[in-house]
Amino acid sequence: METVLKICKKEIIPKANLVNYPDYIENAISSIKEYLQNFKIIPKRLLRWVSLKILDGDKNILKSIEEKFNISIINNKDLDNIRKKALNNIQKENKENLKDIIVSSIINTCEKVSNYVCTYTDSNYSNKDKKIDKILTSKIFGFPIMLLFLGIIFWITIVGANYPSEILFSFFSWIQEKLIFFANFINCPDWLSNLLISGVYQTLTWIISVMLPPMAIFFPLFTFLEDLGYLPRIAFNVDGFFKKCSCSGKQMITMCMGFGCNAAGVTGCRIINSPREKLIAILTNNFIPCNGRFPFLITISTVFIAGTFQGFGASIISTISVILVILLGMFCALIVSKILSKTILKGMPSSFVLELPPYRKPQLGKIFIRSIFDRTLFVLGRAISVAVPAGLVIWIFANVGINGESLLSIVANFLNPFAKILGLDGYILAAFILGIPANEIVLPIILMCYLGGNSLVNMEDISSIGQILIQNGWNILTAINVMIFTCLHFPCATTLLTIKKESGSFKWAFISFLLPTVCGIIICMFTTFIYNIFV
Repeated sequence: METVLKICKKEIIPKANLVNYPDYIENAISSIKEYLQNFKIIPKRLLRWVSLKILDGDKNILKSIEEKFNISIINNKDLDNIRKKALNNIQKENKENLKDIIVSSIINTCEKVSNYVCTYTDSNYSNKDKKIDKILTSKIFGFPIMLLFLGIIFWITIVGANYPSEILFSFFSWIQEKLIFFANFINCPDWLSNLLISGVYQTLTWIISVMLPPMAIFFPLFTFLEDLGYLPRIAFNVDGFFKKCSCSGKQMITMCMGFGCNAAGVTGCRIINSPREKLIAILTNNFIPCNGRFPFLITISTVFIAGTFQGFGASIISTISVILVILLGMFCALIVSKILSKTILKGMPSSFVLELPPYRKPQLGKIFIRSIFDRTLFVLGRAISVAVPAGLVIWIFANVGINGESLLSIVANFLNPFAKILGLDGYILAAFILGIPANEIVLPIILMCYLGGNSLVNMEDISSIGQILIQNGWNILTAINVMIFTCLHFPCATTLLTIKKESGSFKWAFISFLLPTVCGIIICMFTTFIYNIFV
């Protein structure tokens, strides 16, 4: 502190250590610096730094330089020609991103200074950590291990969530019976009791029963990997792919959070420093299926894809098919990110130093508190807030009609011609639309439609669900397209509200609604077209 004070008082005049860049960058800096000397208004001590920033091309910094010295840089044709020529020479010498080379040079210089003036008695980043990282971040083993970890988490979440879900269903069903008895006891009108119990209460408890157990399992497992120090390794492995899409590797971490809940993934985009890259991550997070979509995906894949297998083999095939759908969503997210970065959200990928922290012993108490209270209950609270009006709307559509035909059937018949183009039917499309409040209720709505009921249907027997679907015209094409559209369709109401809050605009919430939906429609049309040609 005393030394800093002396420097501020100019009692000590420091001599800065220049960062030594590769020769092809130094030559580019010299050519720009030589041109800048003609302005004479820029101090000599700043010429090198300004030259580097012009070469870097960060328009925000260049605007500040223009305002500071009242000169034209961005629209200067001579300077632009010098810069383009310099960048071409740099590209011939090295194919890496210019920002990466600059950052690497700065880090190397800092490391040399640090090694000269600092001594260490012990290093947190041990040789053991280095050996582990050589495996986890290698080009050969990095991706398979990452997919294996995610597959294990999905499998544990899917299998483990069944038991608590059944307990919650039984508990809420018991309460529902008591509520019906109480409504009859006080002579409550049938329409009102059905509206409140079969509509609002049943929808609310269904969402809690299906949504709570997977989140309560997934988020602690995800937080465990985060606390262990593995998540930065995932970002490191995929950073190259995201840079090619002019995005940040940190986007992968937010996508992983989206597996638990897209609303939580959108909120997690705050870790991305660049506003442009943060917005791209927000708009594409819904391409990753959340836990609310997993039960539907698992049910369809189990009935139509893994149906010929038995026991443990069926669960493995089912998990693999779900992972393939997830990879399709991730691929679409990358493509859309690239399109956004070249159109409405133009810009270069920001360079950041991605630290690989030492592996730590996870603190189970903190993991439990952060995952349950900060994530699970937070997201569940938002879902409950939209579940109540959703139950009301669904009951009205199922019970109110015109000329003996329910509003739900009228809507489904209206949507049916378009749905057939997608390889679906009108009831499926209507169920997705009515399922905007929460993805968990899409399958119950479909079953309610097929069975001609007036309230959500809870069926735990997958074989019985399969029989109902097959009897209503489902085949392998329907199953594949439903899985695709389950992964690629509009966000739920909770996520849309979160996107609006994080982006500060309904415009971006609307765009996030359109992007996955359009992708899902195009891919479903394509698979239907191919199926009709060969079958």
